[in-house]
Amino acid sequence: MKFTLKDTFVKELPADPILENEPRQVKNACFSYVTPKKTSNPKLLHVSPEMLAELGLDIGDSQSKEFLNTFTGNIVLPNTKPYAMCYGGYQFGHWAGQLGDGRAINLAQVKHNNKQWTLQLKGAGETPYSRTADGLAVLRSSVREYLCSEAMFHLGVPTTRALSLSLTGDQVLRDMLYDGNAGYENGAVICRVATSFLRFGSYQIFAARQDTKTLKTVVDYTIQNYFSHLGKPSKQVYLQFFEEVLDRTITMIVHWQRVGFVHGVMNTDNMSILGETIDYGPYGWLEGYDHGWTPNTTDNQHKRYRYGAQLDIGLWNLYQLANALFPIINEAEGLEAILKTYNEKTEEAYLHMMSAKLGLANALERDAELIYKLEEVLQLTETDMTLFFRKLADFSNDDIASEGFSIIKESFYSFDEINEAIKRPWITWFENYAVRLKEDSLSAEERKTAMNKTNPKYVLRNYMSQLAIDEADKGNYDLIDELFNLLKKPYDEQPEREKWFAKRPEWARNKVGCSMLSCSS
Repeated sequence: MKFTLKDTFVKELPADPILENEPRQVKNACFSYVTPKKTSNPKLLHVSPEMLAELGLDIGDSQSKEFLNTFTGNIVLPNTKPYAMCYGGYQFGHWAGQLGDGRAINLAQVKHNNKQWTLQLKGAGETPYSRTADGLAVLRSSVREYLCSEAMFHLGVPTTRALSLSLTGDQVLRDMLYDGNAGYENGAVICRVATSFLRFGSYQIFAARQDTKTLKTVVDYTIQNYFSHLGKPSKQVYLQFFEEVLDRTITMIVHWQRVGFVHGVMNTDNMSILGETIDYGPYGWLEGYDHGWTPNTTDNQHKRYRYGAQLDIGLWNLYQLANALFPIINEAEGLEAILKTYNEKTEEAYLHMMSAKLGLANALERDAELIYKLEEVLQLTETDMTLFFRKLADFSNDDIASEGFSIIKESFYSFDEINEAIKRPWITWFENYAVRLKEDSLSAEERKTAMNKTNPKYVLRNYMSQLAIDEADKGNYDLIDELFNLLKKPYDEQPEREKWFAKRPEWARNKVGCSMLSCSS
């Protein structure tokens, strides 16, 4: 197992001079050197063949003791020094100060086929940023992140990736819902992989501390290594960099809206500078189409990070990033001008995405009314988002409105309770949709093909993850593999796996892990 190392992060950015691994405020440094905690009886549960190939490895490599020990923290790759990153962030709208990699340890940066990857273990032990925590992870949260990272990639959503999922052989004490009922769970560690784990908070921490020197150093490093097409760092390039981050952030969140994904904890320390989905915690997919839904119990009262607010929160977070970049730009006009483009860009991207979901090849200005009216009727009664859009592809412009209503009826959770006050707006919408389809250039067959490439048939619903977790807790890991392979082809019919194309079962409606998730999830 050989890697081509390209450890630019530790070579080009300032390191914490203190080597003791104890919680502390780390000043004037972007990272601290740490060593992963050794695991007592590691066991590899699953590995991503696609991610192996991206790193220049194969299945044979993953079956070696060296692979197991490297990606469970028992050995360190030759000529590397693992490290934890320093960053800050706004959590639920409030500045939290220094946060950092409290349970993540970066093993190394490697290069293969002209791509650079950072290898990171999550759940590998304490770091100077762990505060009062143990830096460990449990099986349930690790299964969720492992499956979701790769599922999102195959959905076409910008995301960090996952290489491997392993048990540590150790027990970890966790209070899953923060209600005083702590218990021991199986410890686990995953290897996360990303182009970079830099996030908005990587810049905010230095701006908050008025450490402009380190701020400029890390911004210049970011541009030179990940935005080099913009040119040599300068005031103008800093603005271009910010604009590209804004554009990437919009693209990422619009993809979330497209597939019904809710991140659950869009704190600024969980926002990738590269516009990749990062830090999978209390996430979830919409079951019923509901703009007010959030999977995070911590956010239940205020619903700051609900599905319908994700694009708005993207802008709020970008304002905080702009404030962090201001000290090295020293003028607000350029940053403000870029921020002012956000709403227009977002509306254009969102309407384009929704037009694709509806199978409209030639977008018209009045399509916005059709789209927003659909969002209203979708919320008249509990309607499964994934089933609705997938089944909508079967509606032809030759169908009458009542046939459209029949086509989608399986997406309603309580079809028998639908009264005339709910049905009438649906019929009206289908009448308008049928008229609009007649004006479009695609045939019914072409439209269905296009829609089925945009609207997934299979997504990682929380109850599916929970079933896999429950089986894994019993020592059966087959369902992890089944879901992993199902979600590699989310847009394909996969008739042999049709059972997963179904609404959330009623038993999962209020079950912990299915509807109630905390930040430890």
